[in-house]
Amino acid sequence: MSRSFHRAILGISIAVILVVFLGAFGPPGVSASQNDSAWVQMNVYEQVLHKIETDYVTTPNIEEVTNGALHGLLESLDPESSYLTKDEYATYLDHQHEGQAQVGLEVSKRYGYGSVVTVIPGSPAARANIQDGDLIEAMDGKTTRVMSLAMIRLLLEGKAGTTVSFDLVRPGNPKPDTITLTRTNLASPPLVVQQYKDSGILYLKPTVLTRDRVDEVVSHLRAMPKEGDRKVILDLRDTAVGSEDQGIRLANVFLKSGTIAMLSGQTVPTQTFTADAPQFVTAAPVVVLVNGGTAGAAEIVAGAILDNKRGDVVGERTFGEGGELKTFPLPDGAALLLTVAKYETPDGQKIEDSAITPNIEAAQNQEEFLPGTKPTAQQQHADDQLNKALEILKQKSA
Repeated sequence: MSRSFHRAILGISIAVILVVFLGAFGPPGVSASQNDSAWVQMNVYEQVLHKIETDYVTTPNIEEVTNGALHGLLESLDPESSYLTKDEYATYLDHQHEGQAQVGLEVSKRYGYGSVVTVIPGSPAARANIQDGDLIEAMDGKTTRVMSLAMIRLLLEGKAGTTVSFDLVRPGNPKPDTITLTRTNLASPPLVVQQYKDSGILYLKPTVLTRDRVDEVVSHLRAMPKEGDRKVILDLRDTAVGSEDQGIRLANVFLKSGTIAMLSGQTVPTQTFTADAPQFVTAAPVVVLVNGGTAGAAEIVAGAILDNKRGDVVGERTFGEGGELKTFPLPDGAALLLTVAKYETPDGQKIEDSAITPNIEAAQNQEEFLPGTKPTAQQQHADDQLNKALEILKQKSA
């Protein structure tokens, strides 16, 4: 057998062994049958690679075949888990030490391709009319099916003023559009605040869940009247930016007691995040708005409100994202980015696997305003999900 073939077997063996013994298939010493199964699969990989090398129509590039197999191995676990080649990992490490400009896209992987989770208002992507659910078919001349999520995100970022091009597939249009965007240093969109004085409803749309933004939300909630009509609409639609700890903190603002979320994994002891009474701010009736662009920290908030029966969640099923990644460097200079724990709702549903389904489902109509634009009074009136939230709260006592 060729030297490249032996290297391919070694690379796959190392990856499989690491995944097994780091807990993806079973904790060591607990299930011998699972570990035995992994060794059987390694033998299958060897036979498949051998057949590819000896019988494929042309002499294959075994290194490329191996990289593809390892990418597929990790992505079969979840969208966030990734295999990075030696060169990719070196680029990934360099990138972590640089301040990078962006185009305003939050992406994950769905259907094997890069998928737009949400678009940052006012960004180059918003001005190009890119929508939630659009698929990034190819980047840098390579299909995103063979690219890790980490590399897709990395390629979207770069120095301010530089451009990035990619092929975008929009729903209902199978032919991809080639999009070129200029990277820029983006400022977080402002908190959107509206007071429906006739019904005593405070509308808040944070868009991002950073510490400063949650501070702003808390300030507005504390400023509500102490008596009379006090109701809240928390609009978390297209909110995919933010840290999980800020999602937990924001949920605590509405919960005086109870479980907010849990984090667990095979090698990660279960953490239970419970409401801290001093962080509680308001008992006002609340409705949370969500859609397919609601992801991560925002899903923790929606799940906590829903499972604790603290309020209603209105809209469409969320995206489904929420895990803890750990990096495992490999001997050849490559690396695994492996999800070692996932966030769960108080009822024990893993957010990344099940997402959040509203207790009151309401589809958005086609007149919804575009991301990155401020809705006119007429457009806002046409917002079916918002109108449903208003209708629900108007029937509740403060």
